[in-house]
Amino acid sequence: MHLAYPAVLAALLFCVGLYGVLARRNAILVLMSVELMLNAVNLNLVAFDVWLRDALHAGQALTLFTIAIAAAEIGIGLAIVLMVHRNRGTSDVDRLRDTAEQPEPADAGTDEKAEATA
Repeated sequence: MHLAYPAVLAALLFCVGLYGVLARRNAILVLMSVELMLNAVNLNLVAFDVWLRDALHAGQALTLFTIAIAAAEIGIGLAIVLMVHRNRGTSDVDRLRDTAEQPEPADAGTDEKAEATA
């Protein structure tokens, strides 16, 4: 089998995953898109390992590590999404920006210090 077939398939999978990360608003769909991108990388690793006829099968070993990291990422990511959904009532990524701390105005802090010293 030619190397071009799995490479093109992996590129298509990666592009679909990238589109899913950039276009989706639901956090679970974003996590699924990241998994799709990781699977495209796994496909490339195995395809190049077979094509190069590596005696150590380093591509397959790296694929196993990638699968383990993806499983841990999904476990932690889903736990975070569930906690956010419980607290906020939605898993919309655009609304998660409200959770960031707002910087306090610079002049408000100096007025409070001036009043406290007077």
